[in-house]
Amino acid sequence: MDRIEFLKQVAAENDTTGLRFKQPTWHKHLKRNKNAKALISDEWKRLTREKEKEKEKEMEGDAAEDPNYNKTRLSYFNVQAYPSTRPAKKYCDVTGLKAHYKAPNTGLRFHNSEIYSLIIKPMAPGAEQAYLKLRGDHFVLK
Repeated sequence: MDRIEFLKQVAAENDTTGLRFKQPTWHKHLKRNKNAKALISDEWKRLTREKEKEKEKEMEGDAAEDPNYNKTRLSYFNVQAYPSTRPAKKYCDVTGLKAHYKAPNTGLRFHNSEIYSLIIKPMAPGAEQAYLKLRGDHFVLK
């Protein structure tokens, strides 16, 4: 019986009914994901605010506004991004279809064996350089 009374006494000392673990003002924040258009517009606003601040510093008290002031708009050409980690796609040098093969002696890419046997294999020596030049893989002997 002593052991049971001791455990009841310990349990009474460790009572947590009156304790609160969360602040009374705590509320769960609603997570809201922005779409790409909203992200771009927010970034554009931030950039234009920075540019306006820089312009105000340059003018320093000059109240004249420049009517030809150009706002920088975000586009695919001025947003800096890292190079793609995916491998580049390879296309047939003759037809433009997806290339599955590469000729061992000329380096030309081709779509199927029919293109190889009819066009690439009987090709005159040096003629493959014109195809490689279009792709940017040609070489010039000096």
